[in-house]
Amino acid sequence: MLNYLKLIICPFLTFYLSSVFFNDAPENWQLGFQDPATPIMEGIINLHHDLMYFICVIFIFVSWMLSRTLWHFEKSQNIIPSTLTHGTLIEIIWTVTPACILLIIAIPSFSLLYAMDEIISPAITIKTLGHQWYWSYEYSDYLNEDGESVMYDSYMIPEEDLDLGQLRLLEVDNRMVIPVNTHIRIIVSAADVLHSWAIPSLGIKCDAIPGRLNQTSIFVKREGVYYGQCSEICGINHGFMPIVIEAVKLPNYITWISNKLSE
Repeated sequence: MLNYLKLIICPFLTFYLSSVFFNDAPENWQLGFQDPATPIMEGIINLHHDLMYFICVIFIFVSWMLSRTLWHFEKSQNIIPSTLTHGTLIEIIWTVTPACILLIIAIPSFSLLYAMDEIISPAITIKTLGHQWYWSYEYSDYLNEDGESVMYDSYMIPEEDLDLGQLRLLEVDNRMVIPVNTHIRIIVSAADVLHSWAIPSLGIKCDAIPGRLNQTSIFVKREGVYYGQCSEICGINHGFMPIVIEAVKLPNYITWISNKLSE
């Protein structure tokens, strides 16, 4: 009886928990996207799903055409081959149709690209600097009594120092803390070689180039801890410089900044 109840309850419990807890870190053998936390990532996922519709329709149609062609033009079916070499109508169709499909896809694509590049009146500016092999963060909007801004380094926690429940190769000693429902500008650069600041749940992948400042924006809609990694092959320890962003409510963020300024 107990095993029977487990068979009934476990699927419902799994479905309920999956709708409560968000997936903001990579999982083993993961095929889909992580749960979105920003409007940009929601747009990326929606565009992907729309494109998959077109891909499925095209795949089915092309497969049907190939199968039909192989069947009807097999030697035993057509002993006398056709002398037709050109078909103006069919050539117009297979040229115009893909062009129309690309135009339909281009409209939401351009809209999403524009939204990803737009910086909307940022309330906070954070500088991100890539090093071999760690990240540095600077909150230049805040100054302490000595006129210094909030700056700190973020290193990966070694596997032997991880606490129970922490993620291997993804946890850091100092997280980037940001408030939710706030427009934030991120300025990204590097001190030595090429890096890439990428957080999948936030829909961000910004190259860190020495001597150049790139910028991107974040608007996180929900609290959580978001994990990312350097997405540019930057050297022997490329896989050991993770990114962890903690999104908190505004009062908690103010408390965190105050503590940082008083250190």
